[in-house]
Amino acid sequence: MHQEKQFLQELRKYFRLNIYEVKIWTALLSRGMASAGELADISGVPRSRCYDVLESLEKKGFIIMKIGKPIKYLAVHPEAILERVKKNIKEESEELAQQIEKVKETEEFKELELLQKSGIQHVDISSISKSIVGRTSINRFVKDMLSKAKSKVVVVTTKEHLTRITKLLKGFMPGFAKKEIKARLYSPYSEDVAKKLRNLEQVEFNANTAFIIVDSNEMLFLVSNQIVSPEYEVAIWINSPFFVNSVNVLFEESLK
Repeated sequence: MHQEKQFLQELRKYFRLNIYEVKIWTALLSRGMASAGELADISGVPRSRCYDVLESLEKKGFIIMKIGKPIKYLAVHPEAILERVKKNIKEESEELAQQIEKVKETEEFKELELLQKSGIQHVDISSISKSIVGRTSINRFVKDMLSKAKSKVVVVTTKEHLTRITKLLKGFMPGFAKKEIKARLYSPYSEDVAKKLRNLEQVEFNANTAFIIVDSNEMLFLVSNQIVSPEYEVAIWINSPFFVNSVNVLFEESLK
């Protein structure tokens, strides 16, 4: 009984159906063809709800109604349903992404930005920092920083972090080129990196530390080395234009 309940719950999640729809659909799959009354008896769905559920499943393309007396229903092959669900989810996500993108152009969003700018003035800048623990969390945070870049990205990395940094940067390079964002990598030279990051300016540099600076406003220090277990890896994030710009200037001076 528990396994059957778990099975139905998983199907609800996969195919985006309610519990009555799942019960009717699986009952029909087990019979091949059946009337509404038969499906109500097999599935345990109340007869008063059975016709509504069948109508909903038909609209969603899970079943086909066969005209006759009595009216009977046929189940659509699960593989065809899966492809349809995948297509619907993809279309919905693309539509939602477009809607979210349009929000940037609204007056409400501009107001939010003004509120944030006025509010940040009341925050002690020294408190705008935090540590991030775990390689997965750090990688996610780096991607978030890079996605917000508007003009300039500076990456300094050791040989140990180079492969990882390359993977993180690769997906952003087309966007950087399109937005004319200047991206520069200071690292030991690697022909593989040069091939993968064609739009990136690579400067040969043997660093003993690794950090990322975005727009001279925020930076992330990769504190741990590659020997540390991924779940214990630590990075320090700082959001202070004055501090970050100072570090950037000092680093550039050290190159001369």
